[in-house]
Amino acid sequence: MPPTAMNRYRCGESLRQQMAANLARFTRRNRKATTKKRAAVALTVVETAHGPDVYGLPRHDHWDPSAALVLTRRAAGLRNHAGQWALPGGRMEDGERPEEAARRELAEEVGLPLAPERVMGCLDDYTTRSGFTITPVVIWGGTGVALTPNPSEVASVHRIPIAELMRADAPILEDIPESLHPVLLMPVGHSWIAAPTAAMLYQFREVVIMGNATRVAHFEQPYFAWQ
Repeated sequence: MPPTAMNRYRCGESLRQQMAANLARFTRRNRKATTKKRAAVALTVVETAHGPDVYGLPRHDHWDPSAALVLTRRAAGLRNHAGQWALPGGRMEDGERPEEAARRELAEEVGLPLAPERVMGCLDDYTTRSGFTITPVVIWGGTGVALTPNPSEVASVHRIPIAELMRADAPILEDIPESLHPVLLMPVGHSWIAAPTAAMLYQFREVVIMGNATRVAHFEQPYFAWQ
């Protein structure tokens, strides 16, 4: 990562304040009237670490001051979307608010319990082809945090640098004959992440980092998500 990008997206107070200001100006769209199942996911900003998080807290020389988002690969044995890229999250329990569900799932899936005051805000609800209306919750994880995947739910946990989301070739939009709207993909490394996760990553980039009022709920999902 170029030094300029690392410094611009450094995991520190300046970035936290920038994110908070952008979220405060954003008017989110919710879908409380929907009859779909409700879920919440956590868009959690942490310090980048090199090496596998499965071993717990990385050695001090493995820390990188640049900011990253926590993503997972879903466990192979899960009933829905096994093996796919995902944000920590899941179905909301009765009477649970999205912020509560996202924090609970973050602790359950990657071993990161965070206090309510770490929640910074929410992005637009996104209704998936698989029948869920998902609320993305933006959370400040901060520096020096360990991530330990729950093997029953998570195959692996990853820290995707925010600078990677800012690539000039993102997002990728692909037309399909079944929809009026294109499928949205976010390139990561030499591969890509698909909507719905990609749509939330793109809105995080646009709203939380750049301060734009970009909407993503209309973007389509790839065929393998239509389950």
